[in-house]
Amino acid sequence: MFYDPTYVFLIPAIIFTLYAQFKVKSTFRKYQEVKAASGRTGAQVAREVLDRGNLYDVPVELTPGTLSDHYDPRSRVLRLSPEVYHGRSLAAYGVAAHETGHALQHAESYLPLTIRNGVFPVANIGSNLGFFLFFIGLIFGGGNSFLIDLGIILFTFFVFFTILTLPVEFNASNRALAILGNSGYLAPGEELGGAKKVLNAAAMTYVAAAATAIMQLLRMLFIRGGRDD
Repeated sequence: MFYDPTYVFLIPAIIFTLYAQFKVKSTFRKYQEVKAASGRTGAQVAREVLDRGNLYDVPVELTPGTLSDHYDPRSRVLRLSPEVYHGRSLAAYGVAAHETGHALQHAESYLPLTIRNGVFPVANIGSNLGFFLFFIGLIFGGGNSFLIDLGIILFTFFVFFTILTLPVEFNASNRALAILGNSGYLAPGEELGGAKKVLNAAAMTYVAAAATAIMQLLRMLFIRGGRDD
């Protein structure tokens, strides 16, 4: 199990994940240094966009950490990292608008987001427990097919969640670019193009996460099939 050849399934996904993490950090740092001509902070952009969408009751809060920005659908709170909350850069605008995109999705009951939120509790269990049960069934259960199959089923929910995340994130980024361009926060050309590069780099991390989950599931199925031979 520890040195089996099926690890080859994960190598491309791991390399892609490392590249995606490098790309999002380097791109964010690059455009964090490029100030937007409109002069607003990321928090101001987020607040104005939320108000335009009649989401006056969604607060914009400061949260610690780097690239820790997120919209919390349970509390209906938009949280921005210090670099984005106080920032006046192209990177700050892109991330702030992206997170407001999620708030707008939630308000509109955007279907992929609704399904993803519904799947999340089981997916969260699957990501933590699925492979553990699979491992226990394989190693300590004498090839216990029930534990192996249960682990695969639970992990499949996690894979489904990562796939559902892609249209949610892509849509939020498309909304962000439309908001930034159409509302005059960023000028067409270099400003809007810089924000787009930041969002594209961020999207790559979600693609990498989905690819890794899919390859892990394929590896589990391959091992499961080998036990039946």
